[in-house]
Amino acid sequence: MQSRIVPVSREVEARLVPTGTPTTIPEGTFVTLTQTLGGAYTVVFEGNMARVEGEDGDALGLDPVTLEFQPPADGKPSMAQVEEALASVYDPEIPVNIVELGLIYRCEILAGDGPDSGAQGREHAVHIDLTLTAPGCGMGPVLVQDVERRVAQVPFVSDVVVRLVFDPPWSRDMMTEEAQLALGIF
Repeated sequence: MQSRIVPVSREVEARLVPTGTPTTIPEGTFVTLTQTLGGAYTVVFEGNMARVEGEDGDALGLDPVTLEFQPPADGKPSMAQVEEALASVYDPEIPVNIVELGLIYRCEILAGDGPDSGAQGREHAVHIDLTLTAPGCGMGPVLVQDVERRVAQVPFVSDVVVRLVFDPPWSRDMMTEEAQLALGIF
């Protein structure tokens, strides 16, 4: 995508990159739209990079983006849908999703009985181990929240537990070949 300047049509919440600090972009402000991947938008606002959620795309003159999944007939979460949700999460500075970057170390759907049991008398929690390209990355908490929020949209998922891990340390060898090609490091 080529960067372009767009007016903000209504006040919109955003998070500064790389700190993740919440900020508000006022109505009428002009921003530079630099990335539109995975249902989130990266903009430059007052000299800072910021991330706007897909649901707020209309504020940037774009169609809002939301994840939608058909509930599986068996009443259980679909691993394919969980993986689709994970693949919709992008680092705001890198045009590759977190799955292709190799940031997901583990993803399991666990079933258990409980008072809020879903279909067929079971709760279904998704447990995810996520790493970062650099341990000090300020966007870590933001990426964790994105993973939690998006995976929670998968039908029959009652809980999402994301654990931020750094062992083994991430390296670019963990990226898919497609991601390495997209970033020109293959």
